[in-house]
Amino acid sequence: MEQNVVLEMRGIHKNFPGVKALEDVDFTLRKGEIHALMGENGAGKSTLIKVLTGVEEFETGTIRIEGVSGAIVNRSPQEAQENGISTVYQEVNLCPNLSVAENLYVGREPKAGPLIDWKTMKRRAQELLAGLDIQIDVSAAVENYSIAIQQMIAIARAVDMSAKVLILDEPTSSLDDGEVEKLFVLMRQLKDKGIGIIFVTHFLEQVYAVCDRITVLRNGALVGEFKVEELPRVQLVAKMMGKDFDDLAAIKKEGASTVREDVVISARGLGHKGSIKPFNLDIHKGEVIGLTGLLGSGRSELVRAIYGADKADTGELKVKGKALKVNSPIDAMMCGMAYLPENRKEEGIIADLSVRENIIVALQAKRGMFKLLTRKEQEEFTDKYIDILQIKTADRETPIRQLSGGNQQKVILGRWLLTNRSS
Repeated sequence: MEQNVVLEMRGIHKNFPGVKALEDVDFTLRKGEIHALMGENGAGKSTLIKVLTGVEEFETGTIRIEGVSGAIVNRSPQEAQENGISTVYQEVNLCPNLSVAENLYVGREPKAGPLIDWKTMKRRAQELLAGLDIQIDVSAAVENYSIAIQQMIAIARAVDMSAKVLILDEPTSSLDDGEVEKLFVLMRQLKDKGIGIIFVTHFLEQVYAVCDRITVLRNGALVGEFKVEELPRVQLVAKMMGKDFDDLAAIKKEGASTVREDVVISARGLGHKGSIKPFNLDIHKGEVIGLTGLLGSGRSELVRAIYGADKADTGELKVKGKALKVNSPIDAMMCGMAYLPENRKEEGIIADLSVRENIIVALQAKRGMFKLLTRKEQEEFTDKYIDILQIKTADRETPIRQLSGGNQQKVILGRWLLTNRSS
């Protein structure tokens, strides 16, 4: 290993049944570097992180880390931590009912004989957070603090456990601009301490704001490693997508619009007690509406009320000018609505069923039990959308749980495209 390299992965191969998830992937992380890992859904980012942290095994390749002689194979996240690799996930893995100090030292509490030395633990927690310029009450329960502060607590815990490599997996997805900047300040402090940071994100602006290098994956293969200042944003997008862009020529010109006056969906005073207050919303033909806000702001709840996943108890919904009473999702489905949920694993896929069964399930529900799709129709429909959406699967009968997260999302998209197919 080079003198300033803290982590080196070489020739990593990882296969799922019939699918090459990672093929001859290299990755290098240097001391005091913030390194973005970029790629579309299904590119292999999560799989590479899981291989590194011991969540998944890999077939061939080597992993080396500074201070550990020879190649290592982490067989669990605990073993990865012992080797100096810590991960902070989008969904922070802290115990909300415990204090900040307890979360920082859970499993490694300072002792006074057989008992926990609470005074020492509180003092160490205060010193640790003060050193990272995090000013909070370490005696308070974690649940009293924002998601941003909770992530900083999780990062502080990783630092105190002598992490050489810190993996931040989509840490900014639930933060506002001010909270993101605070997180970036902390990341730069850790960078100055010589810690190598792997930053997984979909936000390009954040990559260019805080990162030193970018590694791009596509379809499980390494596209390349680049210095941030040498890779313009449009070229990064091109490398992620595998397309050649001539500057911005291939991107739709600003001002071009396909939005029409026709109102497809109109909600007036629609709401669901306990989840979303009454709201008004018009969606026009050809229009894309973005809903933004922090966790708990009501984004998903608004959509669920329109779709009938949460039955609205106030207001009126019209589809193409006609009043619609949505008592359940099947009512919305019959009017041509589709719903790709935020929680894919629990509300989107049916994990034990095959790709074929997951794709055809919504169309079959619309047709009813007395108009069953033939096996030939199921296979033709499935093969069509596997091809159109480039779903990486061994075959149509592969259980969907064996697919990557990005490919599972494509299956759900195929399911809804099938229900509103034009041919």
